[in-house]
Amino acid sequence: MNPDTVIHIGTDALRMVLLLSLPMLLVALVVGVAISLFQAVTQIQEMTLTFVPKIIAVFGSMVLAAPWLTKTMVEFTRNLIESIPGLLR
Repeated sequence: MNPDTVIHIGTDALRMVLLLSLPMLLVALVVGVAISLFQAVTQIQEMTLTFVPKIIAVFGSMVLAAPWLTKTMVEFTRNLIESIPGLLR
């Protein structure tokens, strides 16, 4: 296995991490901006107001995206395991 192969596998793994975390991060961003806007308009500066809705929204997005997340991760892992014989040459 040469260094280019290791870099390619590492790049694919990092790309997969970003792809799998994207739905939850986008939901957290949208909910955070909406809550910040709500706090700015109403002048309510409660710290827990930002965390609880974000946690609930991220958990909900994880539940909704779980089938896709699982399918994507299993496919990536299967491809990686199937490529092992070619990597050992």
